[in-house]
Amino acid sequence: QVQLAESGGGLLQVGDSLKLSCVVSGGTFSRYSMAWFRQGPGKEREFVVSISRSGGNKEYADSVKGRFDISRNNDKKTVYLQMDYLKPEATAVYYCAAEPTILTATPTSTTSGYRYWGQGTQVTVSA
Repeated sequence: QVQLAESGGGLLQVGDSLKLSCVVSGGTFSRYSMAWFRQGPGKEREFVVSISRSGGNKEYADSVKGRFDISRNNDKKTVYLQMDYLKPEATAVYYCAAEPTILTATPTSTTSGYRYWGQGTQVTVSA
């Protein structure tokens, strides 16, 4: 059984930085494309960023380009989300997601494209 566990959320102020982690267990991490999504209060879950199996292909939502970065450590079975220059609109529950893909696949940005999900970690940015 594949399980994803996010950590690192917290209460921050505008302009702060934060790094989230997501550890994957019960599966072969190196075979998964990974992504981060978020769901703000009263909003739909939205795509933030994704990373291919090798880490060589990353896709970003326009709203986070230049401020957020995703990375992965296949040995540690962990994907990270580095968030800089945080804004109040970043307040949300952040979820990591995993999908088994072929090595050359470009990760999708849709929620339906991911089979496995974590429980989420809350990030709150106060003005």
